[in-house]
Amino acid sequence: MSNKVAFTMKLKPNVVDEYKRRHDEIWPELVHLLQQHGISDYSIFLDEPSLTLFAVQKVSSNTTSSNEKLREDAIMQRWWKYMADLMETNPDHSPVTHELKLVFHMD
Repeated sequence: MSNKVAFTMKLKPNVVDEYKRRHDEIWPELVHLLQQHGISDYSIFLDEPSLTLFAVQKVSSNTTSSNEKLREDAIMQRWWKYMADLMETNPDHSPVTHELKLVFHMD
């Protein structure tokens, strides 16, 4: 069983091309790590005028319990640090995220 999770993040000015380049070259070990933690079908969209990123991903039902382990993983922390110069971040370099509430869905 899987669910969809959506959230926003925010880019700093003048970094859109670099953000896209880094994701075009996403580390295979990061992709594997995300998949191990039940994350799949992950897309990130950009609202260019506001520099707001909108992310949506499928997560398996056990993802919530492994989310803390994902946050503690060295690969994830290294990716956050690598991306920190492009985004609004928390003190641990993780991106500032705002979870979005589902208000409509159509199959």
